[in-house]
Amino acid sequence: MWNMPPTDSVLQVLSFIAVAAQSMTAALAAGRRSMDWAGVCMLGAITALGGGTIRDVLLGHYPLLWVKHPIYLVIAGVAAFVTIVLSRLVVRLNLAFLVLDAIGLVVFTMSGCDVAWQVDASLPIVIVSGMITGCAGGVLRDILCNDVPLLFRSELYASVSVVTGLFYATAFGLQLNDTVWTTLTFALGLTFRLLAIRYKWEMPKFVFSGEER
Repeated sequence: MWNMPPTDSVLQVLSFIAVAAQSMTAALAAGRRSMDWAGVCMLGAITALGGGTIRDVLLGHYPLLWVKHPIYLVIAGVAAFVTIVLSRLVVRLNLAFLVLDAIGLVVFTMSGCDVAWQVDASLPIVIVSGMITGCAGGVLRDILCNDVPLLFRSELYASVSVVTGLFYATAFGLQLNDTVWTTLTFALGLTFRLLAIRYKWEMPKFVFSGEER
């Protein structure tokens, strides 16, 4: 039997979905680079679990999530393989990529905040932990695919993670219902990210040519 994590919370269910979603984004990106099947599945696992691994190492939170609960590794690999099989049925790959990436960003941000609370981290570290968990996997995916990461070139991304983390943290300060607040945070974060994509909301850009006038 697989060592299953607790499944009595909305966030736990969303975490499974997010792992699959992020692995699928990696598979789509790998397909654009004509990687072999083993490479696709490996990239899927790195993308889905990389942010959480970096977070756990930085916080000294052991064992790593996918080591303690191998089911996450299985989900990531299976999701990547399923994407290979069904890729011909996906008509709008770019839209699917962005929606799946948004789901992973929001859910991983919340789970990252949870882990930081488990080690009694301060609020700033909780927010940073959520941002690392939400963003780092996608950055690893894009770097391994030789692309400029979405974090640095696209509409609001890290900002969505920060807002999601702050909103999620409010529940603990106000001692609100965990299930309701988790659902509301997911809806807020996902909506925020998708609206940023739709209306191309961006942070101000720093442009410096190095030429003196």
